[in-house]
Amino acid sequence: MTTIIFIRDQRKGRNEISGYIDLAHRLKTEDFRQIFEGKKMLMPKPTDLSFFNWDAQYATLNDSPNFRVDANSDAGLLFRNKRDRKVINVDPNKDPPGDGTKRVEIECSEYTQVVFFDHITRRKH
Repeated sequence: MTTIIFIRDQRKGRNEISGYIDLAHRLKTEDFRQIFEGKKMLMPKPTDLSFFNWDAQYATLNDSPNFRVDANSDAGLLFRNKRDRKVINVDPNKDPPGDGTKRVEIECSEYTQVVFFDHITRRKH
């Protein structure tokens, strides 16, 4: 299974940011100890699958070891799993978001919006 997390957040006195995070890639490349201990929050970075600073109008898109980003589709922003080549459509009106993918929005006070896209990977034959 691979997971993409969408996070949108705005802190008092800070810019609103949002982005899609390849959770497996971030877990491999970043020490999550402080996040797990509640001392630091998981936030999108310009090196993630996508990052947008709403106030600065600054955006980045990056492939990861698990996903390829397709922002040129008529369907909007898509992520293609590199293992099974299945597409994940992050449009909230698209249900389901893709073959083998489940979208779960989490209500919490720590973030403005959090959405998990859990994708069950199948080996490409």
